[in-house]
Amino acid sequence: MKKALLLMLICWGAHAQKNYSVRMADSFMKWNPDSIKVAPNKPARWDYEQGLVLKALEKVWVQTGDARYFNFIKKELDLYVQEDGSIKSYKYDDFNLDNISTGRMLLTLYVQSLPQKEKYKKAADLLWKQLENQPTTSEGGYWHKQRYPYQMWLDGLFMAEPFAVEYATLFKKPEQIDHVIQQFDLIEKYAVDKKSGLIYHAYDEKRQEKWADPQTGLSKHFWGRALGWYAMALVEVLDYLPQGHEGRVKLVSYLKRLAPAIQKHQDPQSGLWYQILDMPKREGNYKEASVSAMFVYALAKGARLGYIDPKYAQVALKGYNGILKEFVKEEADGSLSYHHTVSVGGLGGNPYRDGSYEYYLSEPQRVNDLKGVGPFIFASIEIEALKERAPLKPKTVALDYYFNREFRKDINGDTEQFHYTWEDRMHSGFWIWGQVFTHLGAKTTALKEAPTAQNLKNAQAYIIVDPDTPKETASPNYINATHVKVISDWVKNGGTLVLMANDTTNCEIPKFNELAKAFGISFTGKNINFIPGGKDYELAAVNIPTGNDVFRNTRKIYAKEIVTLKVEKGAKALVKKGDDVVIATANYGKGRVFVIGDPWLYNEYVDGRIIGPEFENMQALRDLTHWILK
Repeated sequence: MKKALLLMLICWGAHAQKNYSVRMADSFMKWNPDSIKVAPNKPARWDYEQGLVLKALEKVWVQTGDARYFNFIKKELDLYVQEDGSIKSYKYDDFNLDNISTGRMLLTLYVQSLPQKEKYKKAADLLWKQLENQPTTSEGGYWHKQRYPYQMWLDGLFMAEPFAVEYATLFKKPEQIDHVIQQFDLIEKYAVDKKSGLIYHAYDEKRQEKWADPQTGLSKHFWGRALGWYAMALVEVLDYLPQGHEGRVKLVSYLKRLAPAIQKHQDPQSGLWYQILDMPKREGNYKEASVSAMFVYALAKGARLGYIDPKYAQVALKGYNGILKEFVKEEADGSLSYHHTVSVGGLGGNPYRDGSYEYYLSEPQRVNDLKGVGPFIFASIEIEALKERAPLKPKTVALDYYFNREFRKDINGDTEQFHYTWEDRMHSGFWIWGQVFTHLGAKTTALKEAPTAQNLKNAQAYIIVDPDTPKETASPNYINATHVKVISDWVKNGGTLVLMANDTTNCEIPKFNELAKAFGISFTGKNINFIPGGKDYELAAVNIPTGNDVFRNTRKIYAKEIVTLKVEKGAKALVKKGDDVVIATANYGKGRVFVIGDPWLYNEYVDGRIIGPEFENMQALRDLTHWILK
């Protein structure tokens, strides 16, 4: 199975140039230079398709560090979100779950380092208020819209639940997470076909709609995109469910139940999926682009995160290859277009949609429909990660939270640890680096206690950044001889250690030096790369020599106020600026050590929003991550 997957990846990589996620994202922004047009000949509006593609752009931004994607997201939201939190064209009284989806992007902006961002929180609060008052079935399932009473649609779970669980997590409403899980529980209870494992598009609790079966309340068919929304909702919600939450076990079980049904209904020749999933040979049915991308994304992500068997990565890759062959076209100007996405699929309304086979086949297919383009970018991100991590090892990467231990008030007014942590999404954190690690198959953990042989034994990499002085925290934890012995023994046995200091005014250097010296490297106390006035970024440029073992694809980085290094005892000066050693490495027993005098890979200097594209910090982050995971 692994050999077959590797062969498929090699064949796919042979015709991949720039990543398809980037090419499609760039094509999309080219089509929509001013604002997102959801439907032809209709004015721009607050809409779930807008939110879908903006989330896709966010995923590209996080993996590339290219601020063009972030800036597009912010510009688009600022067209709608007013200072008081009101949202242009949004209608609260519609109680339409479709209007919730773009709320995820409000939360993305709110957790960034941004001025005047309170309006995004106010707008998110407005959407949360809708959910708090959304009409429900007798068992608590959200009506899809006010005008669709007592009806639960699969679409609604993607529209509402990823936002709901992220909002509830950010703003500490744990009881609301249970309500998110309940929505999935109700679909599993009422809408799953036990024979095929597929799920019907919708359920009418009152059995009053003409499209609903009078006995079960279910619609007639397994519409592909409806199941695609559901599958994507599962893997998106799982991103935010706390470890140990009983709902996490439930959702993983639902995905495990669904994955074999998705595989069973994959077209064996093309790898794609049909508009009506279980009737591939019925006249008029066709291979549909949005469901194919949605299933590829859900299976690939589920396999990467261990929710489902790794074999489903191969199912996803087969589907992706089919997508590239049948749905993606290159235009004369080099942009991409995406074909064969069905424009809509609904039930009821006026004119009335009866849920028949003929109805689903009557809706037109579109080129570059956002419901296809967005999921294609989602899927591309996952398949590109699958390819990139093929030669890497799935290591556990522990980040020190003991020697670096700073605190601030969080968005709820509670105390939280921040500054070079995985969770910190502001400019001070390592959130982006953590995302890259997990995308490449690693598991990230936080080591909140002093390092011991016991708590390091399950980690293959250990990162220590900027140990505290009393200036940073009231009671610093200092590195001592016991810690040096534990860590050096761990490295000797095969661990990969990364040490990142800071300039001498912001980092505890003397005791940190005792650890570095164990590997033939020391911090000199000399600081370089200062930027008077803070704007001449070239003063902090560091050129990376070709042919080094770590930065294979990086030529120039930005690293300001670095403490320089001295190497001896077999350590190696990897990067210099003039005569000053900036980065050093060492082999120690079976392990390796990487040392730099600055924590330069935090969000501020890899997300592209501060420094220009001439600095390749994000590429350097990826190169270093590859080195750590080799």
